[in-house]
Amino acid sequence: METFPFVNMEKLNGEERGATMEVLKDACENWGFFEILNHGISHELMDKVERCTKDHYRKCMEQKFSEFASKTLEEGTKIDANDLDWESTFFLRHLPVSNLYEIPDLNDDYRNTMKEFVTELEKLAELLLDLLCENLGLEKGYLKKAFCGAKGPTFGTKVSNYPPCPHPELFKGLRAHTDAGGLILLFQDDRVSGLQLLKDGQWVDVPPMRHSIVINIGDQLEVITNGKYKSVVHRVVSQTDGNRMSLASFYNPGSDAVIFPAPKLIEKEEVEQSEVYPKFVFEDYMKLYIRQKFQEKEPRFVAMKAMETITLPSPIATS
Repeated sequence: METFPFVNMEKLNGEERGATMEVLKDACENWGFFEILNHGISHELMDKVERCTKDHYRKCMEQKFSEFASKTLEEGTKIDANDLDWESTFFLRHLPVSNLYEIPDLNDDYRNTMKEFVTELEKLAELLLDLLCENLGLEKGYLKKAFCGAKGPTFGTKVSNYPPCPHPELFKGLRAHTDAGGLILLFQDDRVSGLQLLKDGQWVDVPPMRHSIVINIGDQLEVITNGKYKSVVHRVVSQTDGNRMSLASFYNPGSDAVIFPAPKLIEKEEVEQSEVYPKFVFEDYMKLYIRQKFQEKEPRFVAMKAMETITLPSPIATS
């Protein structure tokens, strides 16, 4: 099996830029996942995010999850493991409007730390989108513009803890799925593993590495690239030891953004019309995704194609 791809962002600034862009290109085309190092977010900030997140779980969420786990295990065979995830989560919304100060049990230190962290993540997401544009032959800014509805992109973070599970053969930390959105930036635990992606019919571990950020492609980038880059099925496997921390930040289109394959990529590939991905409003896709998250993605694209009523807009202006 090939080695999981790592992209050293520092090498983009020197003689190794071309080779580094090739690593990025291969990762997007053949993996849908890659891990970035030297991404510009300070290690001190990441350490503080980790410390605050784990403290918050212990103080505010651990007892509640323990009660859920006890009840689940007591009910035993009555529980459908295919309809349950062994995780403790909450959601932070950043764009277009933040809810960071509305969540009651976050202390000010955690709020301020997360505010600083997601500001850095947003800049990193936009940089990565432009690097993808460069590799795809799209003008700089195309993907960011494609994500902008009337109020700009949506951006939020799912903060998760995956506590020890006494029966990992029964319960997944998170069931297999693809991500609905655009570009996902994951800050994961470097001590407790569990994240896996499906490649060539085999489950592959996404290696935990301190201070790295894991990137994966969402369904919307698959549509915009007309399948050149594909979202990949992934899951979290429960562990018997250790509590795995996961902060997955989703840089997604705005709810009213019209998503469609970049015309330049269709022309470049000279694909048949029947092979062109659908065009749709992101919010409509999300309504379907919410009901079908843990099902195969292809029927969602087929359903969107059947609903197609929007005239293909002109190529997106970037100036």
